[in-house]
Amino acid sequence: MPAATENRAIRLALLGYGKMGKMLAQLAPERGCEVCAILEIDRNADGAAITRENFKDIDVAVDFTVPGAVVENVRRLAALGVNIVVGTTGWNDHLAEVRAIIEKTGAGMVYAPNFSIGVQLFYRIARAAAEQFSRFPHYAPYVIEAHHQAKKDAPSGTALELKRQVQPFFGSREIPVSSVRAGFIPGAHELGFDSEADTLIVRHTARSRRGFAEGALLAARWVAGKQGLFTFADVLELSKEG
Repeated sequence: MPAATENRAIRLALLGYGKMGKMLAQLAPERGCEVCAILEIDRNADGAAITRENFKDIDVAVDFTVPGAVVENVRRLAALGVNIVVGTTGWNDHLAEVRAIIEKTGAGMVYAPNFSIGVQLFYRIARAAAEQFSRFPHYAPYVIEAHHQAKKDAPSGTALELKRQVQPFFGSREIPVSSVRAGFIPGAHELGFDSEADTLIVRHTARSRRGFAEGALLAARWVAGKQGLFTFADVLELSKEG
């Protein structure tokens, strides 16, 4: 694992350099991080550019690529002793495989369907609302999410996580999830409770990708030098900043 990082900037590699990657590069110097390597997706087919030479000075790699690239990226990074933050969504069917890689190599990794601090607090509020409304069966719960037209996965990972967080309060009652893909929407998620008499909506709306980048950089600083597999919720619970 890299040497102690307390007194210097965290050295980052960015995997993927789309809109999120560019936002991360812009904010990194303000958040105690230094971007030392950038791998665009077309330069890293099958993880081929993740080599010891390219990553010899890297503390943490931040992955915002595509679902099909995540497992191989994690496998190669962990083998090099590079810790990882994964913001890519749509790969969670392979979570058991990724967990085994992290445990075997002793690497550290933080993952989340959404790195917005506001979304993590939204989950907490949603659980509290679900606990109350579950007592009244004439209220029907539902989830709606909306994103820009280029987002590949639907429903979003955040919407699926929101459903997972509140489903235990409703037992076998199915919570429907609907998706919208249009225009340039950064991201909006709502949990609603509807009855014949009224509707209550708990909603989170992202104004830009900045909130996701802030959270990913917080996770990168936190996971540097650590071992184990963590969610972003773990980071907020255990971090002094959280």
